Amino acid sequence: MVKVIGITGGIATGKSTVTKALKKAGYTVLDADEIAHQAYLPDHPCYKQIIEHFDVLEEGAISRTKLGAIVFRDEKARKQLEDIIHPYVRSCLIEGIRKSQDALLFIDVPLLFETHFDDLCDAIIVVSASREIEIKRLMARNHFSLEEASRRIASQMPLEEKVKRATYVIDNSYDRMHLKKCIDRVMKEIRMHV
Repeated sequence: MVKVIGITGGIATGKSTVTKALKKAGYTVLDADEIAHQAYLPDHPCYKQIIEHFDVLEEGAISRTKLGAIVFRDEKARKQLEDIIHPYVRSCLIEGIRKSQDALLFIDVPLLFETHFDDLCDAIIVVSASREIEIKRLMARNHFSLEEASRRIASQMPLEEKVKRATYVIDNSYDRMHLKKCIDRVMKEIRMHV
């Protein structure tokens, strides 16, 4: 039977870096963001619902930038979008878990606790970083102002709360060597329980 490990954390804490390392080590990682991106394609059933609720079309495609600007400023709008996207993502994750032949399967879900997808997991890794580093990385990566970066971070459950709910914590506040050691330590612990 497959053991499902959830991976989550704050925005720009380094979840993608951790999942890349796991994929490189040969593990299967189901990525909720990649699944969600499919929902924005014109031939997808979610696409029609999104454009009915939000004025975000640019040359026949959904502008993720426009949509992001709307939903991170308006709680009601964000909830509407989540009500469209999250059931689809959840059903894909459940199907991926059901079909998995792996002893260990990872699911990367940024909003794991907020969406209650943690009920799909046997254990949870939270990737953390200091608030200052999180803001700095987000501003550099997405070219956000300090205000916009802070707003995006505030839209999620506080990182401290996620850390409290974690089975394992990977602190990504330091360099790549430290991160690699943390991943190796956590993976050693996880493999002991498979």
